Amino acid sequence: MHAIRYLLALVAGTLWYGSKVIVASWLRRPHERDGVYHRAGHDWARLLLRSAGVSVTVTGAEHLSQREAQIIVANHQSWFDILALFSSLPVEIRFVAKKELFAIPFFGSTLRALGHIKLDRSNLQQAIYAYHQAARYIFEQKLSVLVFPEGTRSRTGALQEFKRGPFVLAIQSGAPVVPVYVAGTFGILPKGSIRVRPHAVQVTVAEAIPSAGLTIEDRGALRDRTRDAIVRMRAASVDAHFDAT
Repeated sequence: MHAIRYLLALVAGTLWYGSKVIVASWLRRPHERDGVYHRAGHDWARLLLRSAGVSVTVTGAEHLSQREAQIIVANHQSWFDILALFSSLPVEIRFVAKKELFAIPFFGSTLRALGHIKLDRSNLQQAIYAYHQAARYIFEQKLSVLVFPEGTRSRTGALQEFKRGPFVLAIQSGAPVVPVYVAGTFGILPKGSIRVRPHAVQVTVAEAIPSAGLTIEDRGALRDRTRDAIVRMRAASVDAHFDAT
């Protein structure tokens, strides 16, 4: 039943809230805190979580800035990571998404209307250019950008290695990195599955790591420092058992 309710909410909610933001973009409505774009993303995520029987709690939200640019770096185990973060974090989030998502009819138009950032990972030169453009956009608009440095969802629940690209983005924009760990999502909707299994989710936000003054050569050190912070949060979470098996 949870799977049926979730799928119905996914279709109906995406059409309803997606239509709202597309129309708002046609009317050139500005992006502002608690504006139509933020509310649509927040309400869409909450609708899907309720339909799946998933509750979310968050700790450490005070580490997020309401006024300054920041790169929110989180682990990635499930599609529900995105829903948990959109519903619980008190900032309007943009995320860096692979170009294939922008090609999905209607959904891609919604992503563009919401101001999410397209990345072509198959073309190195285009990816570098996209990161450069995104960095300038983040700095000028003081955005909160969500990235998943593992690059893809984990199939085992284990934390994967982090790619360096998101930390180049942080350094180029001068925005601090905010490590976040999302616990409890792996079993809800694992990669490759359509069965929804309700589970409580815990989002933990750590203190921001400054990137100001760093150079591209520091991207590996910034990546490692961020991953270490996420590993510590993971060790204190319900997901710690993955590391013991």
